[in-house]
Amino acid sequence: MSGEFTQWLADWRQGDLSARDRLVDALYPELRAIAQRQIGGERAGHTLQATALVNEAYLRLSGLDRIEWRDRVHFVHMAARVMREVLVDHARRRSAHKRDGGERVSITSIDLADGSGDDIDVAALDGALVALERFDAEKAKIVELRYFGGLTIEETAAALDSSPATVKRHWQVARSWLFEALADQR
Repeated sequence: MSGEFTQWLADWRQGDLSARDRLVDALYPELRAIAQRQIGGERAGHTLQATALVNEAYLRLSGLDRIEWRDRVHFVHMAARVMREVLVDHARRRSAHKRDGGERVSITSIDLADGSGDDIDVAALDGALVALERFDAEKAKIVELRYFGGLTIEETAAALDSSPATVKRHWQVARSWLFEALADQR
């Protein structure tokens, strides 16, 4: 089936919108699971639902005409990144209307260096990931693939053409880095 995804991506790149639709239909359960994981960490009563998050990400992704899709993992990574952007945009809009600072996300599933699961402002998390990307793009990509994309160590290693041991080591460093970067938020 992996070959099918790659072919659909190539066909989409050539302008075949039905290939894009087949790809999204085939990946919808995985995209919805990613959305549920991302929203699952949000505060109680969060107004954005997983279906709406997937739909918004789909709209944004379908507007990316110039992207050179490589494979299913690349597509899922980009979808996870777009979902993160949607959540951050949503949090910023809410925080503009509220005095208390907006949306918070539990980062238990990132499993920070101290094992904390404190709530972190989603905009602060995004800012920390942007800073991590400037500091070390590979570690930031690992966080996106693991946390936002839901990939395993082995899948992440394959996506980055790296060894699982290297990914695991970089994942541990990235978690520690995020813990330090977000220390002021707790």
